[in-house]
Order: sequence, then structure tokens, then C-alpha cells
Amino acid sequence: MNTRILGSEGLEVSELGLGCTGMSEFYGRLDEREAITTIHRALDLGVNFLDTADAYGPFTNEKLVGRASRARPSSGTSIWPMRFAGSQTRSA
Repeated sequence: MNTRILGSEGLEVSELGLGCTGMSEFYGRLDEREAITTIHRALDLGVNFLDTADAYGPFTNEKLVGRASRARPSSGTSIWPMRFAGSQTRSA
């Protein structure tokens, strides 16, 4: 998998990312086993850039990514869940 440097701090991420929207919201019933299997397959292919956001359910994607990473033996791969800054829903 090709990588790129993201930002000015030298964070190296895969050129391809995995969008996690459908893993917790918007597209029907959540199937956590299937979502974790998908994350594991992406990691096997060298993807370490996972797109998450509070808009998909506050911290739901981040917790899912955490469970997926704990459920697999350490491979030495860094996982970088990314979320939109300030995307958390706030009341007026």
C-alpha cells in the first residue's frame, strides 16, 4: 500500500482509507461482526487511515475501531482513526 504524509507533523497514512459511516449509522441495522471483519480486511491490505466522525453517532465509530484493534493480535501497524474537528453535536 502506498502511503503519504498527512499534515506537517509527519503522520504517515495509507493513500486509501476506509470510510466507516455505514458501520454505525445511516444504512440500516448495525452488524458489528461484519464491520470488524471489514476493518480487519482493510488492515490486512495495508489501510491504516479510517474515516470516522461524531456525526455517525457520538464516538460510535471510534469505539468500534477500538474494539476491532483490540480483537486482533498486534501486527505493528498503527491505526489512525480520523474525525472531523468540531463535528460533535452541541446543544444551543
